[in-house]
Amino acid sequence: MKKLILIVVFLISLASYAQNFSYPMASPRQVITQQFSVSQITVDYGRPSVRGRKIFGELVPYGKIWRLGANQATSISFLQPVKFGGKSVKKGDYAIFVTPEAHQWTVVLNYDADAWGAYSYDPNENAIEFTVPVTQTKDLQEALEFSFENISNEKVNLVIRWEYTKVEIPIEIDKKETIDKIIEQLKEVKQFERDLEGKDDKK
Repeated sequence: MKKLILIVVFLISLASYAQNFSYPMASPRQVITQQFSVSQITVDYGRPSVRGRKIFGELVPYGKIWRLGANQATSISFLQPVKFGGKSVKKGDYAIFVTPEAHQWTVVLNYDADAWGAYSYDPNENAIEFTVPVTQTKDLQEALEFSFENISNEKVNLVIRWEYTKVEIPIEIDKKETIDKIIEQLKEVKQFERDLEGKDDKK
């Protein structure tokens, strides 16, 4: 009986310990968030690695739709209207799909942000579509990487690197007049808060 109790206690302890860990993934998820304009942009993607394989043109075939990552489709979230690749996009969550070619990619934002891979991809759900040029790099990028670069208050580039391939997608604010009004309102709120703090200090 005592031995059975010890086994039960051990199993309970092991289960509690295991809750703090997860099984290592071949293509781990990464979430990156960038403060932009009056809000932020978030990208959630799986990070497959090269592992000695030929990626573009073989593992990722040219001319076929790709989820731009691994497992669940890559998603991007905007909290304000933007221009993505020069096309106007409403705030919301989108899946990113691409059709890679040697010298350019066709990029699509699709309304099915929770899609698993490209298996359920439906072109009728596309929000926008555009092409971007491909740059070849000298240095190997082992794991797929997204980053935000050349950041300003009104513009930022979403940069994608994998193997010897690099793609940059420009993002700009849309409806500038509306954003300017929001900024002015935020300034007024900040000034109001400072005025209140000043009154409290005098008491």
